[in-house]
Amino acid sequence: MDSKGELLITIMSSLAQEESRSISENVTWGQRKRFADGKFSLPYKRFLGYTKGEDGYPKIVEEEAKIVRLIYRMFLEGKTALSIAKYLTENKVPTPAGKKVWHQSTVLSILQNEKYKGDAILQKKFTVDFLTKKIKRNEGEVPQYYVENSHPAIISPEVFDMVQMEIKNRKGAKGYKTSRNYFSGKIICGDCGSFYGRKVWHSNDKYRKIIYQCNSKYKNEKKCKTPVISEEELKRAFVEVFSRVISNKEEILKGYEEVIKKLVDTKDLDDRINELEKEAEEILDEINRCIRDNATKAQDQEEYMKRYNDLVERYESVRKSIEDVENERFERLVKKDKIEEFMNVLRDRDGLLDEFDGELWNMVIEVVKVYEDGKMVFVFKDGMEVEWGYIG
Repeated sequence: MDSKGELLITIMSSLAQEESRSISENVTWGQRKRFADGKFSLPYKRFLGYTKGEDGYPKIVEEEAKIVRLIYRMFLEGKTALSIAKYLTENKVPTPAGKKVWHQSTVLSILQNEKYKGDAILQKKFTVDFLTKKIKRNEGEVPQYYVENSHPAIISPEVFDMVQMEIKNRKGAKGYKTSRNYFSGKIICGDCGSFYGRKVWHSNDKYRKIIYQCNSKYKNEKKCKTPVISEEELKRAFVEVFSRVISNKEEILKGYEEVIKKLVDTKDLDDRINELEKEAEEILDEINRCIRDNATKAQDQEEYMKRYNDLVERYESVRKSIEDVENERFERLVKKDKIEEFMNVLRDRDGLLDEFDGELWNMVIEVVKVYEDGKMVFVFKDGMEVEWGYIG
């Protein structure tokens, strides 16, 4: 290890590093070229529902696809990702990686993966450093590509969109909990906004009774005055309310045809998005001009920073407006899907209900609001609200 040896090692290390950089850049270029061409591959050994087909594109594995559809259906029925994970573990369903125990994060990743509706977002992550191989989530540093109808879908786009909206709604929900019964996560306290939870009275004697009460009844500074509801009251109320809806079936269906036409027409929102996109581009051009001017001309830096920050603030405000309008458009289309689903249920049902039907409850009821005076309001998935009597 004399000076000549150290110099030789330094030179060889530099050559090796440059070779590694060159290989990494070539591989990265190749991957990004494939992304730009709309080509992609899946980690099939850890991806539920698909295998590599003869043509090199994803092919549906029906046995696994049934599990994916089950996860989506259970979530829309009111189950949380955690309770779905427990159910799959207890029923010995293997995870995408072939393990025995499901985790909440695995269920959520399936619920939020656009590939299950037949589309693909490419380059969600990228390698930051070719030496450390550190991978980072892409937040705009490198281009992303969205490929529509890139492969067969397991979940319809309508169901996928409804799940995304449900995830968003639950994030803002207060005290959302669920279990294996039909009513958990469906009853809301009209006093504080929390969900009702299931409780058992007299669990060890003949007076045993299942009731529901506000989960935050005794947690707030002011005690909620909404009443306790028995399971029998909830079932009876649903039978009466749905029978009332069925008796006006034809009138409701006729009215919804016009509502759907209005919801599908998103031209006003599309025009607004185009206007805002144009405004954002103009502000971005101003920002770039501002930076170029500062680089080529002597300027008061305090004035420059004020102008630059004002432009950036305007740009972020416009981007926020675009996001709000896009969300409104998305919510309008999701509502259309819910109305169509509700209409299909109505068309298929004939006659009044004789007894509680749990599957029907999950298909048509969004939530039930309970108020202090004992009044209940049933909110159907199409947005229709129906009042029911008084408890007690």
